[in-house]
Amino acid sequence: MINLKQLVFVIGIFLAILTGFMLIPMGFALAYGEETIGDFMLSALFTGIIATICIQSGRPHDIRLNIRDMFVLTSATWLAVSFCAALPFTLYHGITYTDAFFETMSGITTTGSTVLSGLDSMDHSILIWRSLLQWLGGIGFIVMAVAVLPFLNVGGMRLFRTESSDWSDKTTPRTQHMAKHLFLLYAGLTLLCTLAYHLAGMNWFQAINHAMTTLSTGGYSTSDSSMAHFSNASHWVGVVFMLAGGLPLLMFVQSIQQRNLSIWNDQQVKGFLLFVGVVSLSIAVWLYFHKELAFIDALRLSSFNVISVVTTTGYGLTDYQAWGAFAGTAFLFLMLVGSCSGSTSGGIKIFRFQIAMAIMRQQIKHQFHPNGIFKETYNGHKVHDDIVRSLVTFFMLFFLVILSLSMVLVLTGLDTMTSFTGAITAVANVGPGLGSIIGPAGNFSSLSDVAKWALAIGMLLGRLEILTVAVLFHPQFWRY
Repeated sequence: MINLKQLVFVIGIFLAILTGFMLIPMGFALAYGEETIGDFMLSALFTGIIATICIQSGRPHDIRLNIRDMFVLTSATWLAVSFCAALPFTLYHGITYTDAFFETMSGITTTGSTVLSGLDSMDHSILIWRSLLQWLGGIGFIVMAVAVLPFLNVGGMRLFRTESSDWSDKTTPRTQHMAKHLFLLYAGLTLLCTLAYHLAGMNWFQAINHAMTTLSTGGYSTSDSSMAHFSNASHWVGVVFMLAGGLPLLMFVQSIQQRNLSIWNDQQVKGFLLFVGVVSLSIAVWLYFHKELAFIDALRLSSFNVISVVTTTGYGLTDYQAWGAFAGTAFLFLMLVGSCSGSTSGGIKIFRFQIAMAIMRQQIKHQFHPNGIFKETYNGHKVHDDIVRSLVTFFMLFFLVILSLSMVLVLTGLDTMTSFTGAITAVANVGPGLGSIIGPAGNFSSLSDVAKWALAIGMLLGRLEILTVAVLFHPQFWRY
């Protein structure tokens, strides 16, 4: 049976935390004399009441969650938090709840697609709330990717199972210890990024906002022009810290604690950095020869845009669709890739491509050595059959969801390119799509309400690695 009482209690705890964070934009509204102070007070009051009801009605003697509870809790928590976190947007100048929920889901899943415009003159409290949602979503997903998804064996994530992924009573303190150190590192990197952005020319408010959305690989900006509004130096700062957000933060923690460079010996990290380096350099060389740019500018534009898309940050710097067919095709593929497992990014993730390549090599060897026994390993771990099955299932569901979502968007009247890349950018949590409507220079405000709700669902599916949600729709899940 599902432990409903315990699940309600845990959801109440998360809503109570959300209520606390609503005080931050309330403080900005007070400091800048903005009318939104009332919006955040009402939102915090409503969310706090819901949190109190959940905590009081679901308070258990002790919390013991089984694997089915974890599947339900993962989806229910993200939905409950998103529904309540959308309230300040709804109260702000009459934004519809559809737009508010879309913006919130895009924020908390660190997707970065937006329906808002006029950001340069928007209230500081609303801008900081958008950035906070992405920052919270980023650290929330890191903890989930390290402690929950390996436990649920989602999409081959069991390869990264640690003591923190074992949800038995004796390992709960280890999970709490891990979460504490991840949060401290995440906050520390955010502070460093804030300082770097400020030194690169941003004011403190801009630097704080962009630091939160850079480390979370979310991509919300304080300007309609996104990063094109800021200096070249800030672009290089973005490159460095987007890369940091795309790396497995738990390995960062372990490297710091053990005072070694183990993170740079990780097969996934090396593959990710090599891939990003080769693609960035290739597009930079292409720009240098075909667009007559100085090589340093070509490298800056190429590196920033490639890393922004691969890490699924989605900042806008320039419309890379204007770079020609070669670049356009490359960026369509990059939207799917993602970076490292245990990072804040979305997408398929580098490790899945690496394992798929290992399986392909194994199959090729079998073609000319039919009786041979070939065991593939990844980071010193054997790639067992259950991991392969989980991986194949993830790939199938990933592309099935994209195809289904594309068809829904086409039925709302969107063209094929907008529908297809819109589905990809939602499920991969990238942000911008391709085409004139939702491309790097556009946004999602003109889409119908049906399209926005469909995309919001796609964002949630992608953020929770699809299988976590898909299992809830299997009849057998609810029979026992």
